[in-house]
Amino acid sequence: MKNLFVGNMSFQTTAEDLRALFEPFGQLARVHVATDRETGRARGFGFVEMPNDAEAAKAIAALDGKDVGGRNLKVNEARPKSESGGSGPRGPRGGSGDRGGSGGKDDNRGNSGGPRGGNTGGRKERFSNEDYREVARQPREPRW
Repeated sequence: MKNLFVGNMSFQTTAEDLRALFEPFGQLARVHVATDRETGRARGFGFVEMPNDAEAAKAIAALDGKDVGGRNLKVNEARPKSESGGSGPRGPRGGSGDRGGSGGKDDNRGNSGGPRGGNTGGRKERFSNEDYREVARQPREPRW
């Protein structure tokens, strides 16, 4: 069983169109076109599951780069969600809700002395308004 990713599709492409495109290459287990949750419009990519690996390889070879609806399709074997991140272009989202941050690239707030040069005595502190007292504030964007 191979799961194929079909990208760069026209936004008017439906699951039936995708099925008609892949059926000449063999049996299809599932056809799914990703749609926007709010508008219901296609997002320009989809997935096709084919039970036979040889038929899937033929479909990839024949359809990758093919012009459909004025766009060159991108067809390849779909990667599992865990390998590609699985939560969109911004990477995984932490659900802790702790906006103060516990972790991250430059998490050295504890003993670094901070912007005011104070010694924290070895314990980790959160940011405070005192850290930015001398720093000029940036103007807020108007909310109209």
